[in-house]
Amino acid sequence: MYDHNQLEIPDSFVALFVEPGRERPSATRAAIGARYEFCEDLANHLYEYARAQHHDLGITEGDVLVRVRLGLAQPDSGVNAVEVRWVVRRLAELEGWPWHDED
Repeated sequence: MYDHNQLEIPDSFVALFVEPGRERPSATRAAIGARYEFCEDLANHLYEYARAQHHDLGITEGDVLVRVRLGLAQPDSGVNAVEVRWVVRRLAELEGWPWHDED
């Protein structure tokens, strides 16, 4: 059967759904794809905000990323802890900023 959804999900995102000691994701491709689209859209949405924070407040790129991470870590953000790390890493990648894993 032809898969109408040609969305390519990066391995780094699929890895969020692979439990330690396992090889296969713990969720369906459709579920992972939906979460990926949400997280990718979120990172892209935060692009201009992050750039403005960096410029307007005169804070470092790293400080912007820390602030974004803290904001996304709030319970009502819509993303879980592993997705927060992925979104912040993706935002840094989009901005061309260095990213250092805080954990």
